[in-house]
Amino acid sequence: MKQYIVDAFTDKVFSGNQAAVCVLEEWVSEELMINIAKENNFSETAFTVKEGEKFRLRWFTPGGEIDLCGHATLATAYVIMQFYEKEISSVVFETLSGTLKVHKKEELYEMDFPAYEFKQIPVTDEIEEAMGARPIEAYLSRDLLVVFDSEDTVRNLKPDQEKMKKLDGLVVGVTARGKEYDCVSRVFGPKLNVPEDPVTGSTHCLIIPYWAEKLGKNKLIAYQASERTGILYAEQIGNRVKLAGKVALYSVADILAK
Repeated sequence: MKQYIVDAFTDKVFSGNQAAVCVLEEWVSEELMINIAKENNFSETAFTVKEGEKFRLRWFTPGGEIDLCGHATLATAYVIMQFYEKEISSVVFETLSGTLKVHKKEELYEMDFPAYEFKQIPVTDEIEEAMGARPIEAYLSRDLLVVFDSEDTVRNLKPDQEKMKKLDGLVVGVTARGKEYDCVSRVFGPKLNVPEDPVTGSTHCLIIPYWAEKLGKNKLIAYQASERTGILYAEQIGNRVKLAGKVALYSVADILAK
């Protein structure tokens, strides 16, 4: 099978969030997909098969399959449009999170995702101890979102990975209002064997609705302050979140394992 490694939410390699994209003629075993994800050791490896006019898309972390991944969706759309169906400007994926559409708009690939519903929860001592600083607010959806009053706090956090595993939520997103951008975030996924995710589309389905309400605007530019960094151009429309970003191709290879 062909495998492409794409850096998403960036316009240059060695930044953004790397995803492996495997384009299949037919599905292979789940065991093989998990092993490939472990071998790659990226936050996500995507597998896709064309089914009619649409593509079936699945995402795997080194810890197993997940229900939604933004950067690997963006990377997969880029691969399809760049290498397989060069005449199209949009692609439709069927996924565990329903139907997802990606449109190409000049240099940007725009994804249309469901916004997460979330509820506010108390800021506990356990959250403070895990993060190494006390947030001003906390919210829970699929992921846990903790809000700080300072961008510098978000950038300088050194959370305890083992203590984060005991918190609610699949991953932990941390955010604050930005100085140069509308918001700044980082995302940690120790439950998925991903200590820190470089740029995370799916968790911004929680971050963007939060900041859209707080800032009173539906178009935002979000910055993920990981070591690799990344920029997401976002818009909330009702219960949907549009996330757009640039991509950079790192490599193309053949996987020989069966």
